[in-house]
Amino acid sequence: MGENQMKKAVRTRAGIAVAGTALLVGGLAACGGDKADAGTGKADGGKGADAKAHSSVEAVKASYLKTAAAKFAQAELSIVGADGKTHGQSGTKGWYPSSHDVILKSEKPDTRSIMIGDMTYTGLAQPRDGKAWMSMDLAKDGKPGVRLNDDPAEYLAMLLGQEKLTHAGAGKTADGIDAEHYKGSFTTADLLTADESTKVMEDANRTYLHEAVKHITTFEVDLWIGKDGYPVRAETVSTDAEGTTKTTAKFSDFAVADPVQAPPAEQVVSLDQMNAETDQKLKEADKRLRDAGLGGLDLDS
Repeated sequence: MGENQMKKAVRTRAGIAVAGTALLVGGLAACGGDKADAGTGKADGGKGADAKAHSSVEAVKASYLKTAAAKFAQAELSIVGADGKTHGQSGTKGWYPSSHDVILKSEKPDTRSIMIGDMTYTGLAQPRDGKAWMSMDLAKDGKPGVRLNDDPAEYLAMLLGQEKLTHAGAGKTADGIDAEHYKGSFTTADLLTADESTKVMEDANRTYLHEAVKHITTFEVDLWIGKDGYPVRAETVSTDAEGTTKTTAKFSDFAVADPVQAPPAEQVVSLDQMNAETDQKLKEADKRLRDAGLGGLDLDS
């Protein structure tokens, strides 16, 4: 850069006469910038403005607020568990309360599962007395159960206020969707600060989230937020005492997917009822065997 150019850059950056030291600093900054920005006054090549425009914290906050209001979305999940086995989920995810209506996929035959809060309903391969669903209450001793749901609002909630989350740039997802890419790695301590600075979650939901993530020792995430502001893809690696789980989640049809609904009551038999009926049938079979002098089933062993 020539002397005249440097002086011009100094005048451009300063705009008005300032102390000689300030002028010198401004001139050196102008000369030390990227070549592409020489003489423009953009000593950092525009990176500072770009970082501000793509604040990860603000992007996640905005996406969370929009997603939380949507309530439901379509989801496709592929999960490699700590045991190395792969299973999947395909269907509707809901949040606040946590819910799903999905097809569970594994080495076993596909199974339909519905969950609303603590109540789960599992489709029976063979109806029981004409009832096609088995229900189970996940609450323990009358207290609500705590678990992660792998829904889009939950992924965003875990990242609320996380300064370690970085903007990795704009591009296309593996599915060809235009999106902004964010990534980060977090410890238990990091996850337990989720939303402590942003405070956009309801208090009860924040408390629930912190309880649900406290078993996680490390959490790595790549998150893509689409042009419409909704998260479209998440790839996570989560480690706890049981091992490492890798999840790929794809989301679509926000606020369009049908709400999750429980099966008709007349089509549901509870797990407790099934167990009671099974116990009764075993007792009856035991009695018949004993009456026939065959020793019985030894049900107390």
